[in-house]
Amino acid sequence: MLRAARAGLGAYARDIHLARILPGTDPARDPKATLRRLREMEAACDAARRARETGYSPSSHVSVLVALLAELRRVQGRTA
Repeated sequence: MLRAARAGLGAYARDIHLARILPGTDPARDPKATLRRLREMEAACDAARRARETGYSPSSHVSVLVALLAELRRVQGRTA
């Protein structure tokens, strides 16, 4: 999962990606809240993966990981 997410960082488009993953939020207003929500979403995805839930989506999990990695880099001052 993490390898796929790292590979997807180059195609990350913040406005488009976050609008799809976190609709109705303004990540520019509160980047820490955005990170918190992404971490919560990733934890839920990982729990679903480990439990082998039928609704688990690997592609959604990777999308959340891409956003999480990119936003972490952004907060740390590195290019996403």
